[in-house]
Amino acid sequence: MKVFVFLADGFEEIEAIAPIDIFRRANIDVTTISISDQKLVTGTHNISVFADKLFSETDFSENDLLYLPGGMPGTKNLDNHEGLKKLLQNQANKNKNIAAICAAPSILGKMGLLNGKEAICYPGFENQLTGAILSKEKLVKSTFISTAKGAGVALQFALKLVEDLKGKQTADKIAESIYL
Repeated sequence: MKVFVFLADGFEEIEAIAPIDIFRRANIDVTTISISDQKLVTGTHNISVFADKLFSETDFSENDLLYLPGGMPGTKNLDNHEGLKKLLQNQANKNKNIAAICAAPSILGKMGLLNGKEAICYPGFENQLTGAILSKEKLVKSTFISTAKGAGVALQFALKLVEDLKGKQTADKIAESIYL
């Protein structure tokens, strides 16, 4: 299993770091990707992390999930990256897993990737989920696209993604180990 987590300056720290931790507990190969030209990426609450790789130096051909954390201006920075949007479009064309949380589902919506799919996002971004069927749930999977409402559900979202990738038993074992 291989997951790529995309980091842009202004990313929401909980929505990135908590899932990275959960994926790694599930023994999923996670690579953090900086979309800028430097590996140091600073979140919206001034927590800086070193990404594993730069977007420009990464081969994405083998993956099981592309994951987009939200946050501002992180979501805008992700949305302005044409290479990332091309990658997301290619992923969608192959019906391969994409996950986005908080404001990040707006990127998918503006690209038309949510047409006819159930989706959720952080309140106030619903008008950018073009063509989506808006859900009242906090986490939603519709075909190969998973979306979540915000930082408060980051752990549950990550566990649901682990369940999708490695099974319910693995997700339940991790949830129990962290006393969720």
